[in-house]
Amino acid sequence: MEKQLCKYGTYRVMEPLGVLPQTAQKIDNTMEITDNEILIDVISLNIDSASFAQLKEEADGDEGKIAAKIMEIVAERGKMQNPVTGSGGMLIGKIARVGKNLEDHGLAAGDKIATLVSLSLTPLKIEKINAIQMDIDRVDVTAQAILFETGIYAKLPDDMTQELALAALDVAGAPAQTAKLVKPGDSVLILGAGGKSGMLCCYEAMRRVGPTGNVVACVRNDSDRDKLLDNSLAHAVIISDVTRPIEMMDMALAANGGREFDISINCVNVPNSEMASILPVRDGGTVYFFSMAVSFTKAALGAEGVGKDVNMIIGNGYSRGHAEITLGLLRESEALRRIFEERYV
Repeated sequence: MEKQLCKYGTYRVMEPLGVLPQTAQKIDNTMEITDNEILIDVISLNIDSASFAQLKEEADGDEGKIAAKIMEIVAERGKMQNPVTGSGGMLIGKIARVGKNLEDHGLAAGDKIATLVSLSLTPLKIEKINAIQMDIDRVDVTAQAILFETGIYAKLPDDMTQELALAALDVAGAPAQTAKLVKPGDSVLILGAGGKSGMLCCYEAMRRVGPTGNVVACVRNDSDRDKLLDNSLAHAVIISDVTRPIEMMDMALAANGGREFDISINCVNVPNSEMASILPVRDGGTVYFFSMAVSFTKAALGAEGVGKDVNMIIGNGYSRGHAEITLGLLRESEALRRIFEERYV
């Protein structure tokens, strides 16, 4: 029987039936495309930060064990979705074939793209893991993947390496959402500011707050603090453990003249950072959770428990124009581009 095509890819769901591919426990990763799919020869997977941190911890940093776990997950689920964090990542690859219903989308065999939808919903079949780049959460593979009709992507630009573009596009939703949220004069607290998404959010927040605003970054070590301050990516930087919310709040408020913040942005990759994001924010302020390590239950019940009336936003990895916005930041800022090239290429 011919498959009933659905632009969201529901026909590939194997269990449980009736859900979308991201929610599914198992999807069909047969690499024979329908008329509304795109087949990709995968070059690299960029595992999301929370997922990769969990995989490293579980494997005690052993690359072989990490590779084996990734292969196990994909074999069981038909996609790369960490069963602990529920998150995935994204990929870069070359177009192998385009379904006939999508031939007017401007893609052709051989085009290099980065997918901007999560690996947690992307049908994937890995033949071989060629290398694991531990410091940048990247897995080089011989593999194929499928992009659904609604799957968003970006063609890789000509003015930067694919590695640099991948590093930025992996977290493109964060700075784009920051651009929407931050206004002139705002005080902004950014947790996990030393990572990819954190640095991009810092830069975008600094652009938006203007001369009367204040951007405070929270990092884990002296090196990250110095990097942000030396490159004017924040007005102030604190070093604190985000799992110790009272200590974190006291340090953050001190860096904001004792005042509560208008906005906090959570970009950390470890659990239990919810209250460190909520406590320093004023009633009526905004808490933006970009991190995939965040628990909705802990955030919602935690805010209720301390009587905080804040607007909490779940980090949507997609925001209209987010790829162009994020790549534009690397083109605009020589300092930001240099840091990304040093760390992630």
